Amino acid sequence: MPEILQYAFMQRALLAGIIIALLCPLIGIFIVLRRMSLIGDALSHVALSGVVAGILLKISPLIVTLIFSVTAALGIEKLRKRYEKYAELAISIIMSAGMAVAVILISLTKSINIDLFGYLFGNITTVLSQDLWLILLLGIVVMISVFLLYKELFYMSFDEEAAALAGIPTRAINVYFVILVAITITLSMRIVGILLISSLMILPVAASLQIAKSFKSVTILSIVFAQISVILGIIISYYFELASGGTIVLISVVILLTVLAVKNIINIRKINFK
Repeated sequence: MPEILQYAFMQRALLAGIIIALLCPLIGIFIVLRRMSLIGDALSHVALSGVVAGILLKISPLIVTLIFSVTAALGIEKLRKRYEKYAELAISIIMSAGMAVAVILISLTKSINIDLFGYLFGNITTVLSQDLWLILLLGIVVMISVFLLYKELFYMSFDEEAAALAGIPTRAINVYFVILVAITITLSMRIVGILLISSLMILPVAASLQIAKSFKSVTILSIVFAQISVILGIIISYYFELASGGTIVLISVVILLTVLAVKNIINIRKINFK
């Protein structure tokens, strides 16, 4: 471990990873409870468009992707209101449009820049100093926002209509929440990769839901599982020269399977004991 910390790029990667491992489960909990798991996939497709656009325009892909993702998030929320009875259509429409734009932009490049693969699958060496500062700044904004809106988001996750009747500004909070999702996806793409970001939002939450007894414990366990996945994933990817995103998500899958297996064993023992 000390050997890893001798390198500046590994220091940046670990710091960025720790921040991302806080953000993803915090946002992921409400995504799962609100049955919006596909929104991560939709915005990640749009993020790919932003990355390619940034490479083509020779502008920071992180900044361009942030603009693309936030715009798409607002589009999803707008379309959800148009298709109230078929809200999932909004996510599918944006996902399709995002992928179409990405394919067209990629076709405009004479050859795919190698940096693009780092964004797709995660690459710890691509986290620059300016990226780390942006991740830190916007990460703080996301965490403070979730903390301040925690009760409202919790209420809306279980009954949005009742929350509206109780005086909670559900429309404004919905818009702000999807913007937070877009920001989280954009910040995570350097470490996890565009194609795997939604997995880090969902898997730690899925594992914690199996064993947690309260909403608070779900939050804490989700963050713990995400931290383990990201830190171990970065270390393993460094030593074995693997894609950081795939390694992180695979560890998340192992954690989920382990939790399920242990829970199953405990349940069997309880039955036998009775």
